[in-house]
Amino acid sequence: MASEGFFERVYEVVEQIPEGMVATYGQVALLAGRPRSARYVGYALHSNPRPGQIPCHRVVFADGRICEGFAFGGPDAQRELLLGKGVTFADPRHVDLGACRWPAGL
Repeated sequence: MASEGFFERVYEVVEQIPEGMVATYGQVALLAGRPRSARYVGYALHSNPRPGQIPCHRVVFADGRICEGFAFGGPDAQRELLLGKGVTFADPRHVDLGACRWPAGL
C-alpha cells in the first residue's frame, strides 16, 4: 500500500523532533515529502505502531493547538507530556509556537 511508505517517512520525521519542541502536521508532511498531506500525517500518527518510541505528542495543529482527539490519552495527556519536556503554552490548549517550534523545514 502506498500510504505505508509515507507513514514510515512520517514516523522518521517525528522521531527527529527534539525534546522540548513541537512541529505542526503540515511541517511534518512537508519534511516527509508530501507538503499538502497534513491530514494524512494525522492518520499516520493515530496509527502509531511504536508508542513511546515515536513521539506523536510533539505534533500540533498549525495554530499551536493540541489535538482534542489525542489517541493516547486525550488532550490533557498530550499537554502533560509536552509540559514535562519543557514545552511552553500560550493558553491551556495552544503551544507557544514562537518559543517551541522545531525550525526544520521552515
